[in-house]
Amino acid sequence: MSFFKKIFSKEKKETLDKGLEKSKTSFLDKMSKAVAGKSKVDEDVLDNLEEVLVTSDVGVKTTIKVIDRIEARVAKDKYLGTDELNRILREEIAGLLSETNTGNATDFSIPEGTKPHVIMVVGVNGAGKTTTIGKLAYQFKKQGLKVVLGAADTFRAAAIDQLQVWADRVEVPIVKQQMGSDPASVAFDALESGVNQGADVIIIDTAGRLHNKVNLMNELTKVKRVMQKVVGDAPHDVLLVLDGSTGQNAFEQAKQFTAATEVSSLAVTKLDGTAKGGVVIGISDQFKIPVKYIGVGEGIEDLQVFNKIEFVDSFFK
Repeated sequence: MSFFKKIFSKEKKETLDKGLEKSKTSFLDKMSKAVAGKSKVDEDVLDNLEEVLVTSDVGVKTTIKVIDRIEARVAKDKYLGTDELNRILREEIAGLLSETNTGNATDFSIPEGTKPHVIMVVGVNGAGKTTTIGKLAYQFKKQGLKVVLGAADTFRAAAIDQLQVWADRVEVPIVKQQMGSDPASVAFDALESGVNQGADVIIIDTAGRLHNKVNLMNELTKVKRVMQKVVGDAPHDVLLVLDGSTGQNAFEQAKQFTAATEVSSLAVTKLDGTAKGGVVIGISDQFKIPVKYIGVGEGIEDLQVFNKIEFVDSFFK
């Protein structure tokens, strides 16, 4: 069994390496220019490094934090060679990610003692929300868990249809109503159906966009309140899906949704098609919300549990 697990783990790492290839290549190219002609980490190198991090979508606040930490090490060690900079940067970023992402989950499991485990998924249209739900359902089912989906994004007919396609593909039941139905009513029905079917996991899709933050907040609060009539402590996880390829715009999405509802975890998608992978580092650090999943490809297997050690290794390899 351990042999097969090892092989699968290697395949996952290769997928991660491939998915972050554009981000890594872009970052290392900028890094090599930042230290060109320099043997020692000095003020010029740190200024160049700051620019590299900001243009790699790590974000200004997180960049300043990283630079401050490296400056402290330079002051302590007196002489730091540029050949050591990549290793030090790797250590400091791994340290930052560890502050938010405690533990290192390796599989798609759910906490013991919560059945059904209810996940409410939020995020803007186009971020890969419905696709992430479908891939999550697949991974949970693969673990032997019984999954039910709830199509509570009733503002777009396409959202309901798309979730139905994924439900058919993964072969899990879906609870839905007509477009324009009350999202809270769909969520209520989905939880009731899931409880009756003995579901282990119930995943609720929600509207990607409402007219303003107040509308969004009211809608999500109502959905949560109605779900609690069926499962008292639902939802157990509010998962915000962010499109990693949008770079700094993903920060803005995170800001809006964390203001509108209590987000407990993040999924960052579409990292394979972009050089903006640094956004994972910045968002995790600034919002103090753990990144639970990352999307590194279009295949059904290409949603991965976020492992900070493997991520940093692939990014700086």
